Amino acid sequence: GNDRWRGAFTVHDIGVFCFTVRGWVDRFKTWRRDLECRLKAGQDLAIDLQIGAELVSEAAEAAGGAARKSLAEHAGKIREGAAGGRSASIALSPELERIMREFLPAGSIVTCRREFSVTVDRVKARFSTWYEMFPRSCGARTDGHGTFKDAEAVLPYIARMGFDVLYLPPIHPIGTTHRKGPDNTPVAGPGDPGSPWAIGSADGGHKSIHPRLGTLADFSSLMAAAAEHGIETALDIAFQCSPDHPYVTEHPEWFRRRPDGSIQYAENPPKKYQDIYPFDFETPHWRELARELRSVVFFWIEQGVRIFRVDNPHTKPFHFWEELISSVKEKYPDVIFLSEAFTRPAVMYRLAKIGFTQSYTYFTWRNTKQEIIDYFNELNREPACDFFTPNLWPNTPDILAEYLQTGGRPAFIVRLVLAATLGASYGIYGPAFELCEDRAKAPGSEEYLDSEKYRIRRWHLDDPRSLRDLITRVNRIRKENPPLHDNRNLRFHDVDNDRLLCFSKHTGEGADVILVVVNLDPHHSHGGWIDFSLPGWDVEQGRPVQMHDLLGGSRFLWGKGRNYVELNPAVVPAHIFRVRRRVRTERDFDYYL
Repeated sequence: GNDRWRGAFTVHDIGVFCFTVRGWVDRFKTWRRDLECRLKAGQDLAIDLQIGAELVSEAAEAAGGAARKSLAEHAGKIREGAAGGRSASIALSPELERIMREFLPAGSIVTCRREFSVTVDRVKARFSTWYEMFPRSCGARTDGHGTFKDAEAVLPYIARMGFDVLYLPPIHPIGTTHRKGPDNTPVAGPGDPGSPWAIGSADGGHKSIHPRLGTLADFSSLMAAAAEHGIETALDIAFQCSPDHPYVTEHPEWFRRRPDGSIQYAENPPKKYQDIYPFDFETPHWRELARELRSVVFFWIEQGVRIFRVDNPHTKPFHFWEELISSVKEKYPDVIFLSEAFTRPAVMYRLAKIGFTQSYTYFTWRNTKQEIIDYFNELNREPACDFFTPNLWPNTPDILAEYLQTGGRPAFIVRLVLAATLGASYGIYGPAFELCEDRAKAPGSEEYLDSEKYRIRRWHLDDPRSLRDLITRVNRIRKENPPLHDNRNLRFHDVDNDRLLCFSKHTGEGADVILVVVNLDPHHSHGGWIDFSLPGWDVEQGRPVQMHDLLGGSRFLWGKGRNYVELNPAVVPAHIFRVRRRVRTERDFDYYL
């Protein structure tokens, strides 16, 4: 082509690997190509064969042992062929080409002066299913503060739904100064627990556990119990302090002072977080600060934690994260970092490039058909797909999207199916999600009414309206179908209705395909014709394909070209089809129309 060359290699072990690039002019291969052209044209090859013999002889001088002997013999035979006017079969033999590839003339190789690195993570970095839960809301008593022991009792419920990562918000002591009350009110009552993100009190800081949750031994017991259920525990890393954190008195130089002498609290105008002090990474003492914060991560790694969800990493310097993650990966290559940075795309991408394993996305606010197609085409094409691994969340404790507020139960199902199938990794904030919690603090707000960030909630996990059974089915579909384990194989299909979204994932030509159809309108039924075509999946004339709806169990026959689908959101607003091409006749299986 246009002087563009491509190569690939596979790395099988996790860790950080370095590679570089070598290039050279392959004189023998160029000569061989020209020789083939002259041979086809019936030209005299005597001189050309002599030139080739010299190239092989030069390679023999650089070789040793058996290769040197073999090359010398090949050079002699080529010369004999040139002198005798015989064919060029020896010169064009695959064996000679293979040996010549190993021994290039000295000085012909140019090596890139720069080394490149590639980080290889474990499979869970690409394919994972997260469940976020506040352990303090797991208490059995209606007025009690939940403990790690209480959280252990919820593990079977989480495991049955098919989640393999349990993400806990901060588990550290919570400050009392400027503690926030219900719904983020500036004054807390005597029984209000405060925000877990206001870390630190007289009971300790980032390396301590809230005394009402239990002890470090209780936390270890929770992790061990979760592991028995096939669940890995993820911990929140929030590098900020309450005014009562020991750091504030022991290291006042780590915080920025305002002109009146008070410490600058966190703000996101017009929002004010008086209960949180951010660290000042521009302090002259930033090296000591960075060293201490790095020790926090290593402390929890040494307790057995291997997954961290990092709060607002974009508000800290890039070089801080690059050095921290690099030092962690050097010793613990299996650690996963999820970046919670709802900010500008360039900043989100930069965080991924410097080491964050996964990233939250704008999926939460992509609701229309074209918005979803455009956004995921961006995420799944180069260069973004080479470094940015999305983790899709339809809700978080901070975000109750308008779509969920207004769409009722069908809206939660739509966003569940989209998150679980568009991305290889997704998560939900529960039990708010499966119980379809849609009450906002105020019109136009994305804050929950009675937000669990500021109060202890009592969730009725056995509520018959819960989506837990549907979530279980969706997660089982994810686990059993390899096409849903990757992000790069996403393909959108044309539908003649803007309320219907259709996309597919497949693992390779001829393999089974997962085809998803979703009604994006949670209020009304919609139907449309789908243009069904896939690379390597051309349906032979008169040979239908079997469409097995893994959500509802129904089976359909589709032919080549356009096929009709209609979805009622009051029933189930989506199909997750497993497509199988090899269908002989309609009598080969039971199906329903």
